[in-house]
Amino acid sequence: MHPTLNIAIKAARRAGQIINRASLDLSQVRVAVKQQSDFVTEVDKAAEAAIIEVLQDAYPKYGILAEESGAIPGSEGQGSDSEFQWIIDPLDGTTNFIHGFPQYAVSIGLAQNGVMQHGVVYDPNRNELFTASKGGGAFLNDKRIRVANRTKLSDALIATGFPYRVFDRIDEYLAIFKEMAQKTAGLRRPGASALDLAWTACGRVDGFWEFGLAPWDIAAGSLLVTEAGGLVGDCKGEQGFMDSGDMIAGNPKLFAQLLQIIA
Repeated sequence: MHPTLNIAIKAARRAGQIINRASLDLSQVRVAVKQQSDFVTEVDKAAEAAIIEVLQDAYPKYGILAEESGAIPGSEGQGSDSEFQWIIDPLDGTTNFIHGFPQYAVSIGLAQNGVMQHGVVYDPNRNELFTASKGGGAFLNDKRIRVANRTKLSDALIATGFPYRVFDRIDEYLAIFKEMAQKTAGLRRPGASALDLAWTACGRVDGFWEFGLAPWDIAAGSLLVTEAGGLVGDCKGEQGFMDSGDMIAGNPKLFAQLLQIIA
């Protein structure tokens, strides 16, 4: 395993410990509202701080883009290396977490010149660790994973994310949802896109789509899918999803069918 990936795993597990401790008594967790239906807790901030500490200790020159802290340049004193950037979501699925709904995860990715090189998605509820390195495959708890091999959309279970902050595209989304509901075996909205992508990578769901995501929601998960043999793209099937926040993922056969409906 690449040493950089090992550091990301260490950081993700440390954040997971903080999240698990807090989950034992959610009544004590302080919650703030960033905007409509968008929450942040002291747990998000503590987990993010722990991740950043681990990453900066090992790679002080690397930049960071984190959900709560924003962009942090590499240490100038060490000679900042802007070629590399960690992309961090300390608690993807915060709304689930504060309700005690056990579907949330830690997501850490490393990009080199904008291209994902390593990714970790850690589910502290199930102690499931999803990892991938570019060209090295994708793994769940050290076991190789692959996307599902279903070829017909009518047989496929598809994950999605409902609009919950910005509703200017809700009619577009509902039209797609209606067609998907009629043409698939089922739709699911678990509420944590990092896990949606990890579950696409290991075949628990056959595909995924969502609009308006942030880079930290999808950085690590996108690499998991591609290293598991799947495809990821934006609504045009291109690689602009990190900028647009619009994402489609699935195995090559289903990706094309999802794209046909969404595009």
